[in-house]
Amino acid sequence: MSNSKLYKGSLTTIILKLLNENDKMYGYEITQKVKALTKGQLKITEGALYPALHKLEAEGLLSVEVKKVDNRLRKYYKITENGEKETTNKLDELAEYIKTMQALVNPKLA
Repeated sequence: MSNSKLYKGSLTTIILKLLNENDKMYGYEITQKVKALTKGQLKITEGALYPALHKLEAEGLLSVEVKKVDNRLRKYYKITENGEKETTNKLDELAEYIKTMQALVNPKLA
């Protein structure tokens, strides 16, 4: 995707959706899952991902579990009950936004 600004507003929704579908994930795993699902069209950088994860954790939407893996500490992020509710809200907002944009760019289909 040539314009990364388009996805930045959706980063929270992307993270919440992935964590809602998976028990827990670590940061690099999230970036690779997004890359795979979008066939390389969307690449989330660490510089965008980790501040978003920390913000979601601070808001109580994610919890963190630290595990030792291959002699390294790895942070696993897991969605909380409040995070599950927020995921539903964010997906509804995104669907409405997509519908609105579709009406603007292709009014014949609206």
